[in-house]
Amino acid sequence: MAKNFKLLQARMSPEAFARSEAKAEAMIREMTLADLREAKKLTQNQLAKKMHVNQAAVSKIERRADMYVSTLQRMIEKMGGELEILARFPHGDIRINQFTTIRRSKAAVLAK
Repeated sequence: MAKNFKLLQARMSPEAFARSEAKAEAMIREMTLADLREAKKLTQNQLAKKMHVNQAAVSKIERRADMYVSTLQRMIEKMGGELEILARFPHGDIRINQFTTIRRSKAAVLAK
């Protein structure tokens, strides 16, 4: 018999609840592209139309372990987001911005 989640949650110790919340937050912050697309309630076909490619191309992108930054950036933008690349160092994070510069340069060339 299934148990009500709220009932189980109420019985958790504060420490167990905090661990559970931290794990859930980590899972939300780490997703595959397919998981992200599904969380945005988009099908591969819908995203493909936004990207002006076919569904098979979206499927292929979602399965890749390596791709161009511009491809990833375009996919994220078509899902309504903005790609940000951070380099993590012990002294702090550095945002890498050269890809936005390249994107603007491409847009300027295409506009001519």
